[in-house]
Amino acid sequence: MYILEEEKFFWLLLIVPVLLLFYLLQVFWKRKKQKQFAKPEMLKQLSPDKSRFKPGLKFTFLLVAIVAMAFALVNPKIGTKMETVTREGVDIVFALDVSKSMEAEDVAPNRLEKSKQLVTQVINNLGSDRIGLIGYAGSAFPQLPITTDYASAKMFLQSMNTDMVSSQGTAISEAIKLATTYYDDDSQTSKVLIIISDGEDHEGDALSLAEEAAKKGIRIFTIGVGTPKGGPIPIKRNGVIQSYKKDQNGETVITKMNDQTLKDIANVANGNYMQGNVTSEVTGEVAEFLQTLDQTEFEAKQFADYQSQFQWFLGLAILLLLADIFMLERKTAWVKKLNLFNERGSK
Repeated sequence: MYILEEEKFFWLLLIVPVLLLFYLLQVFWKRKKQKQFAKPEMLKQLSPDKSRFKPGLKFTFLLVAIVAMAFALVNPKIGTKMETVTREGVDIVFALDVSKSMEAEDVAPNRLEKSKQLVTQVINNLGSDRIGLIGYAGSAFPQLPITTDYASAKMFLQSMNTDMVSSQGTAISEAIKLATTYYDDDSQTSKVLIIISDGEDHEGDALSLAEEAAKKGIRIFTIGVGTPKGGPIPIKRNGVIQSYKKDQNGETVITKMNDQTLKDIANVANGNYMQGNVTSEVTGEVAEFLQTLDQTEFEAKQFADYQSQFQWFLGLAILLLLADIFMLERKTAWVKKLNLFNERGSK
């Protein structure tokens, strides 16, 4: 198992294509000027020891060194061993709505990204609880089973999008039904299902399923994301808005949050409803809610003794930079004798 400690430094990799573009433009300009100055045969006579491949090799060393330096700053860590630990906590399953209506931008940056931020912050505030992850739209699908690996949970969470489910809608009933299979019936751990949705386009009999879940000891906490005023559903291509979803009459569809459905589900399942537009309020109320539940002791396997691997990338970067600095652009004597690149030309 590995974790990336400072992922923000991956932005440094954007330097690589920029430098590559400038290098290619410089090579093109230099060759054009050389042709204007003299013929290729005369240039070879004027600079017989100039290597044709070393400048490119030196530049390649520089690019790879930048990539290695970026990875060193990110500081990948590898878990070197597994250990079994005894923990006390609650089993929490997050059910995230990934229907198209979650792309509405009535909350910034949009409903889905806001939901991801909420779940991430809730996870960050957890102690020793076990968590699972479900995605749903017209149907529900398991994204991550119950685990104590918060890093993996957040990684899977960030990969969720509205294209993951072909059938559209907001079948909260399917999410509740799938969530009930996540919990260990033999465990006495408190069971919590946190549903994050705009509550729109509700399908199925969610209330009766929520009542059945409550009978099995599952408490449902619902979080509404969106505004009553609502907003249009953007249709994007390559991240750019092309148009907005329209109905059969050609009118722009306005999706509005239906918090009543979410309130009813939380009510019948002995849970709470929370408006999710303010992250700090949500995380605070979820924390208070979890503190009221019984903490159960359980055993869990997890990676321990994570070791930083930045030194390998840093060493490679330093080695390549030194090679770039000390490598001359003229031909190496022994390589010149071998004539590996036919630099003397055919006789």
